[in-house]
Amino acid sequence: MKYMLLIHQGTTPLPGSEEWESLSEDEQKAVYADYKAINQTPGVTPASAQMQPPETATTVRVKDGETLTTDGPFVSVKEALGGYLFLEADDLDAAIELASRIPAARMGGAIEVRPLVER
Repeated sequence: MKYMLLIHQGTTPLPGSEEWESLSEDEQKAVYADYKAINQTPGVTPASAQMQPPETATTVRVKDGETLTTDGPFVSVKEALGGYLFLEADDLDAAIELASRIPAARMGGAIEVRPLVER
């Protein structure tokens, strides 16, 4: 089954932030190594990416044929979407196991595991 794993940042330290800089160099390298290992896991599609912070978002709506844009995210949430990856796994338990290895899950964030509609 195919899944999309949505990485909600929560309080996860982002590279370049003060919180990130407070991590030791070894801790930073370990986080990068964990993400690299996850992206090399069989079944993970290399179409994963980390997003810029929510305040860099532009929200687009169309009303009466007019395109309207708003600076910032659609909603204000504590755990903003920070990244994603696609996964093909045998079942939900296997997808959850991989999600539990994503550093954000143990560093103040959360991983949302969503089955994809297959047509």
